[in-house]
Amino acid sequence: MRIFVTGASGWIGSAVVPELLDAGHRVVGLARSDASAAALTEAGAEVARGTVDDLGVLREAAAASDGVIHLAFKHDIAFSGDFRGAAEADRRAVDAFGEALAGTDRPFVLASGVAGLAPGRLTTERDLPTLDASPMSVRAATSLAVLDLASRGVRSSVVRLSPTCHGEGDNGFMATLIATARARGASGYLGDGTNRWPAVHRLDAARLFRLAVEKAPAGSVLHGVAEEGVALSEVAEVIGRHLGVPVTSVAPEAATEHFGWMGGFVGLDVPVSSALTRDLLDWQPTHPGLLDDLDKGHYFHTAS
Repeated sequence: MRIFVTGASGWIGSAVVPELLDAGHRVVGLARSDASAAALTEAGAEVARGTVDDLGVLREAAAASDGVIHLAFKHDIAFSGDFRGAAEADRRAVDAFGEALAGTDRPFVLASGVAGLAPGRLTTERDLPTLDASPMSVRAATSLAVLDLASRGVRSSVVRLSPTCHGEGDNGFMATLIATARARGASGYLGDGTNRWPAVHRLDAARLFRLAVEKAPAGSVLHGVAEEGVALSEVAEVIGRHLGVPVTSVAPEAATEHFGWMGGFVGLDVPVSSALTRDLLDWQPTHPGLLDDLDKGHYFHTAS
């Protein structure tokens, strides 16, 4: 298959591209910079120059491909105060892909997230988001729109990823927690620390995207989750041990003061199952779990 991938040089995309190539697929990656284009070329992929705002480029690349994996999202503006703007841009890109793929029965795989779907209880692939007026709902509505493409002749699926897609080179939530612990001189968790986050190694997530584009049925919801829930106090313990700093509970009212922009996330209790995904696609995560990966030490080699 010739597969068009957005976000192809990003954290997940840079693992998805070699996964696809190793399986014998041809890959065309969207690149918005010379550096991204060079990385894709070195990896063995073809390059389509443009951004997720270049809707004509997206339509043309999708029409010329046997399938699309959409990983790109404007995280830079999303986490600097304009999540709604990032989500609206994502919706425009998805609509462009839908126009290009309608009636073709070709696969279209969207990357989304699992956090917040059913706080405090085990979320499954059958749980769908509840929409409201919040910016987060804009992105949630986009995932539902992708599932609806199944009725328009697109083999669409949504891969809902764990908030922690860990591995060497990760600059996401785990790296931020480590940087905060360094800066504060203490590794913190919120309250009693029993709240849980699901986790997946980026290489296991990459394999799931390959399986999805190859064989996920139209309208599938898939969970990129290797571990249903890792207690944040356990994460804090590993971080504290590696940095040689005390591990401490942070009062909920001090979350933003201690954790900064992550203050709204560290208290989430979001256990998630991937049992249906594993059965459907025979996906079995094989790489280290979150605590084992942290214990390997690569997160601590340099300042986060």
